[in-house]
Amino acid sequence: MPDIDTLFLFGSNPTEAHPIVSFWLKKALRNGAKLIVGDPRKTWMARRADIWLNLKPGSNIAMMNGLVNVILQNGWENKEFIAKRTEGFEELKAKVKEYDLERVERLTGVSKEDIIEAARLYSHASKAMIVYGLGVTEHQTGTENAMAIANLALVCGHLGRPSTGIMALRGQNNVQGASDLGPLPATLPGYQPVSDAKLREKFEKAWGIKISPKPGLKSVEMLDECRRGNFKGLFILGEDPAQTDPDLHHVWKALESVEFLVVQDIFHTETTRFAHVILPGASFAEKDGTFTNGERRVQRVRKAIEPLSGMAEWEVICKISTLMGYPMHYNHPSEIMDEIASLVPIYGGISYDRIEEKGIQWPCPTKDHPGTTTLYTDLFSRPGGLAKFMALDHKGPGEVTDKQYPFVLVTGRIREHYNNGSMSRRVSGIMELIGEELLEISSEDAKKLKINNGDMVKVSSRRGEIKVKAKVTDRSQPGNVFLTFHYQDALTNLLTSEHRDPITGTPEYKSCAVKIEK
Repeated sequence: MPDIDTLFLFGSNPTEAHPIVSFWLKKALRNGAKLIVGDPRKTWMARRADIWLNLKPGSNIAMMNGLVNVILQNGWENKEFIAKRTEGFEELKAKVKEYDLERVERLTGVSKEDIIEAARLYSHASKAMIVYGLGVTEHQTGTENAMAIANLALVCGHLGRPSTGIMALRGQNNVQGASDLGPLPATLPGYQPVSDAKLREKFEKAWGIKISPKPGLKSVEMLDECRRGNFKGLFILGEDPAQTDPDLHHVWKALESVEFLVVQDIFHTETTRFAHVILPGASFAEKDGTFTNGERRVQRVRKAIEPLSGMAEWEVICKISTLMGYPMHYNHPSEIMDEIASLVPIYGGISYDRIEEKGIQWPCPTKDHPGTTTLYTDLFSRPGGLAKFMALDHKGPGEVTDKQYPFVLVTGRIREHYNNGSMSRRVSGIMELIGEELLEISSEDAKKLKINNGDMVKVSSRRGEIKVKAKVTDRSQPGNVFLTFHYQDALTNLLTSEHRDPITGTPEYKSCAVKIEK
């Protein structure tokens, strides 16, 4: 990252949501990198950007199509890269022609001049990186938003070289590692499709069981099935859907409907209130294992103390499995890693002794492989090795504003608190700094509603309402308001909608319609 010359930060507020990543981004800026920020809010980074694309929530695809169109019309694309390493370019070219500057300005709210300048900066860079966050994925078009970002990077050839590419910031540490090892409903560990008979056979032989070729359910779909009475039991580990999932009345009914709910966590949460059995979890300080970070680096984690409950989480899972009739025995987490290496090609060369001092980036297929620092240097991970352009259309958010609900609510995080707040709200120093939920509202909107800084307001959507204090600020643009989801006494997700990405099931946390009353 030190020699990067242009950063495009899209749908991410890293100084608050990813402070360690932001340290490296700030370093690049100090070294002279140009900064483009695409975000509805005037974040710390947006204030310091060379170009701030202050787009309307839900207009990501229109924004990306507009940028690509400007690049192609001016001949700024990387013709050699497109010819050698991609397919589907003509379809993309035809689609983005529909997104002229007037239309994009109307759909996104961003000025034509800023769109042109952002396109020029990114396309003319020799080493440019796109860093995106949940402001891209937490929409009903989240997957297509990510594809639209890939279109932009491919058109300019900013992939497959150091200090270029696309970095998707994960919501929590080890989200990458968890994703790698099989919780996705259609894949076995290592992103190996469950529909592939040969791959199933490999795992069946190793595990001594038959595996269904049918994909499982996403977590939000499981809750749907609980409400329908089709799911009888649920085991929730280190997750708090009763606070952090959208449309909470729906979630609560689902958790009430299930016959047997087990929750394993380190503290009581909104979800443990529904549990029939609560099992103690282990904190990071009680764990032996690995975390895989956002750059695919598999790193050792060593416990500082023995698990307070007497057992690590993997031991609890093994014991439950054994008692339910499938014996599962390991003497140490290193044996689990050895099993992973034997079944997951991208982790094939990784073992505890190799990562004792320094982590390794997958793919690492063999014991003598050094790991892979840069992906896609020669081929992309598709049949034939070519990247495919995707022709995409603007759809907008699932819920739009109207006279009754005239404001768009965007949700997100603040630096002082972590996720559902079950850990950070227990720290008195943090609670002294910021001990309650605040609604960020623009001074123009506050003036119209006769709301002063610190006034109590009621925020309502079609699904619920909460009462919070107002924070009048220029961080929110007129028409938009912002809340976090960190506080138990102001459950923001009572407001958020049922809309979700049909491909991944990711909820649309970043846009729903609300009204505000003093």
